[in-house]
Amino acid sequence: MAGIIDADTHIAESASMWQHFDPEMYHRRPVMVSAPDDTLYRDFNVLWLIDGNIFPKASGKGGFRIITPTVSKREAKRTDIALGCREITDVAARLADMDHAGVESQVIYPTLFLIEVTDDAKLQVALCGAYNKFLGEVYRQSHNRLRWVTVLPFLSIEDSIAQMREAKQNGAVGLFFSGIMGSLTLNNPHFFPIYAEAEKLGLPVCVHTGQSSRQLLNLFDLELNGTFATSHCPPIIGFRDLVASAIPEKFPALKFGFLEVSASWVPFLYHHLKRSARPRPSFPNARWKFSSCQELFREYRIYVACEADEDIPYLAEYIGEDNLLIGSDYGHNDPAEEKALVQTMRSREDLPAGMVEKIMCDNPKRFYGLA
Repeated sequence: MAGIIDADTHIAESASMWQHFDPEMYHRRPVMVSAPDDTLYRDFNVLWLIDGNIFPKASGKGGFRIITPTVSKREAKRTDIALGCREITDVAARLADMDHAGVESQVIYPTLFLIEVTDDAKLQVALCGAYNKFLGEVYRQSHNRLRWVTVLPFLSIEDSIAQMREAKQNGAVGLFFSGIMGSLTLNNPHFFPIYAEAEKLGLPVCVHTGQSSRQLLNLFDLELNGTFATSHCPPIIGFRDLVASAIPEKFPALKFGFLEVSASWVPFLYHHLKRSARPRPSFPNARWKFSSCQELFREYRIYVACEADEDIPYLAEYIGEDNLLIGSDYGHNDPAEEKALVQTMRSREDLPAGMVEKIMCDNPKRFYGLA
């Protein structure tokens, strides 16, 4: 199958990204700090220092683990993916990996920005600006094969819209969201100007797993609770809020995607929403009008990324085979990564070839607006 699109891959942000930092804010750029590897953070012994906080915070209450900085002892010893591929500082090597995997295009999501990085608006603008400029350069070097999802300084609507417009010109194909952004849920009117501009630009809202709510993150201990509540629950909450508030009806051309949270939650959420939907003061027109889950996904232009070991035929009955995507999580080194995605999908005897082609080619092309 030609035209395979890996709908969800990642970059490990590197020091070279901050060369694009706004000169007036350069003194507040992320810097790396080192620690001994015999602390409770173990081999996460090199950390980003940003706005007085460390990333990752690899243990304890409010903890999280990410694959950047790549010079930490934990990341430096990796042999599964070359450093230049993870950081995308060697575009040719990343493209070679894609050729080996049988993938024509990758869509790149952040790693550092999966976490709520700062509540300072000016710093958020500078951080997002540097990320977006770096990924724009990657796109230009990749002969259109490396597309990306922009991160936005949501604390400033004006700057978010300006960066969206520039990102669109530089190869961006979507907007990164988690299910909760800081203290705001996705049905908060604060985001409506961004949704309206995204609709004009043809950029979908891409809701990815991520620990983008500091309040939620601080409730849980990494050792006791893992990342389920802080990372995997927010996109499901985001789905509920968008659908229950009929947000897709306010923006009738805007597409919504949910990535790296699997798809097996869909039947449960559909059942919950059907039973609980009702108008509320903030959204008086919210109502339940769908006769099936497939109708909901079709009418609201919602796409979901499944995983290669899920019961995809069953999920297709709910979601519709035209609204399923799949991604490898390339770059990360966790259970979500599917190192042989194309081979695994092609080898499934319970999936018709036509369905596999839709999930890996046609649907992501339509969702991301890829020519």
